[in-house]
Amino acid sequence: MAGREFKFIKSGKVRDIYESTTSSELLIVASDRISAFDCILPTPIKGKGVLLTQLSNHWFKATQHIIKNHIVEENPKGLNIDTEYNDLPERSVIVKKAKMVQIEAIVRGYITGSGLKEYQKTGSICGIKLEPGLVESQKLKEPIFTPSTKAAVGEHDENISFDEATKIIGKDMAEKVRDVSLKLYKFAADYAEKVGIIIADTKFEFGTIDGELILIDELFTPDSSRFWPKDSYEPGRSQPSFDKQYVRDYLSTLDWDKRPPAPSLPAEIVQKTLSKYSEAVKRLCK
Repeated sequence: MAGREFKFIKSGKVRDIYESTTSSELLIVASDRISAFDCILPTPIKGKGVLLTQLSNHWFKATQHIIKNHIVEENPKGLNIDTEYNDLPERSVIVKKAKMVQIEAIVRGYITGSGLKEYQKTGSICGIKLEPGLVESQKLKEPIFTPSTKAAVGEHDENISFDEATKIIGKDMAEKVRDVSLKLYKFAADYAEKVGIIIADTKFEFGTIDGELILIDELFTPDSSRFWPKDSYEPGRSQPSFDKQYVRDYLSTLDWDKRPPAPSLPAEIVQKTLSKYSEAVKRLCK
């Protein structure tokens, strides 16, 4: 398979997408870019793309009994593309081309982030009424499905109700996405807890091939999930984490309006972020 040809088609916040010149497949390359508050930061986290790919591939394999995914080949060799990365196979996957489902599928098992802010204002998250008196980082009685819109790069996703999601993708598809998202979350949350990690919430991307729902993009990574160390978990406060919340917390101390251009990250923040990602991968890929 040496010398397989792919042409560049677009860059997302983190991934670069190439299209096969000979088949209906895509090459996805996980860059070292990091985004926060829907902005791409100018400072890369060197090695992050390899870690994200390793962890996503682990989860895609582990969840095949729940839903099919887009993976065709991991660590592909003989790729004929111009790239800055000398570890291209380790940060790449070849995938089936799918039609993207036009919502972000989010599951929350704990109350934090934008969900906490919405709950404090309305007592609900995405139209789901919750019991009064919940505190920051508290575990919910049951995980909840809280979809959002899919914003363009540089714009902000917006939380929406399930009813609003049905208007975007249809009732049947919305129900399928909700049900499989909850199954995936429960499976991974149980798995992670055994290695000392709480998955507080996570985001999924789905697509369809010939009308069949499949899982695409990335899966249970520190970019798409909140990972908390179980041994220091305590409701009522923010938690230390193995994810990019550390970067968000740093950025929140700056005089920045959370719109492009984003500020650079100091070397200390970069190194600490990489070590957090590495620890999550080390624990979860045992």
